Amino acid sequence: MTSSLIDAPSHSSTFTTRALRDALGMFATGVTIVTTLTPQGQPIGMTASSFNSVALNPPLVLWSLSQLTASMPVFAQAGHYAIHVLAVEQRALAERFATRGIDRFAGTAWHEGMHGLPIIDDTAAVFVCANRSQYPEGDHTIFVGQVEHCSHRAGAAPLLYHGGMFYTEHPLGSLSPRASRPMNK
Repeated sequence: MTSSLIDAPSHSSTFTTRALRDALGMFATGVTIVTTLTPQGQPIGMTASSFNSVALNPPLVLWSLSQLTASMPVFAQAGHYAIHVLAVEQRALAERFATRGIDRFAGTAWHEGMHGLPIIDDTAAVFVCANRSQYPEGDHTIFVGQVEHCSHRAGAAPLLYHGGMFYTEHPLGSLSPRASRPMNK
């Protein structure tokens, strides 16, 4: 006997944009901020949760951006960008870089990195990427970046996003020693 999600009584068979958003929200993601420079040399950045690895050889990562986002033309033309994986204590930073109409870098600790890119301090990881390729799909563009440099902060816990909420601690309390150790050890 086989069953499918569509036939299962606990799942709705109505397909709507809201149903898709809710279903996608069941996939927990990390939270990133992507930064680059405008043609005038001004730093810009935005929060994104659509980050993923693509390949180790060559070293490639991807992220996506809505084609309606005001910064789309800047990211599309940028030669390089930096992807910052946020640490659990950086929820306010994620919210700041998701807010429209403000100077997102005001009060943010950052420094100039490779290619003059704005690098946010104390993130869990940073990937400096060449803007290798772009793929318009639906209402977003998928950016594939070739990693030229990366670094990470050992022991940093990542900020997670799931079901429309940030997770800054495990909802069940502390993980068991077995569950909290790296899989490869």
